[in-house]
Amino acid sequence: MSATDRPFADRAAVERGTTAERTPTAKRDTYTPETLLAVAVRVFNERGYDGTSMEHLSKAAGISKSSIYHHVSGKEELLRRAVSRALDGLFAALEEPQAQHGRAIERVEHVTRRTVEVLMAELPYVTLLLRVRGNTQTERWALERRREFDQRVSDLLKAAAADGDLRADMDIRLATRLLFGMINSLVEWYRPHPDGVDREQLADTVVRLAFDGLRTG
Repeated sequence: MSATDRPFADRAAVERGTTAERTPTAKRDTYTPETLLAVAVRVFNERGYDGTSMEHLSKAAGISKSSIYHHVSGKEELLRRAVSRALDGLFAALEEPQAQHGRAIERVEHVTRRTVEVLMAELPYVTLLLRVRGNTQTERWALERRREFDQRVSDLLKAAAADGDLRADMDIRLATRLLFGMINSLVEWYRPHPDGVDREQLADTVVRLAFDGLRTG
């Protein structure tokens, strides 16, 4: 018996089944690498990268694992894209004119402010970057890039001290760690909200707290 010869109730069931089969396909068609990345970052931050499987990502995205593999080779590629987004924002701040020219103290203050702004703008991605532990090749690469960024900021602090703009009784390496410790702690409590902390105000406050105590005068 063909579908058209079946009773109405049976034909309706067939039609519902056909619709159900089409829905995931339509969803896959509208999914993009960017939206998939956003879902992956959320799950990585919630479960931890090691605790996340492709099945977890599939359920969170509402698409099949094969659909995910259509966009990326696996979860490590998603991790690489996510931490690259955070790192690109941080390193871009080092290349801005205000970070390249002028007295070292002014340059490092600019980089500090921009680091806070990048953290707030890319909060989920920076949060993930700060949580990598070096268990995979991508994580080790990310940690190395983070150390490179920290070293460049430390070099700016050393230059500012050599210029006489920072206190002579300060250990530069310790100051660098404390500076980034304060900035990185923002991921634990800062949440974007219309009635929340103003981004510019927060960045200015971090700079004042750090450098009012570090400057010579």
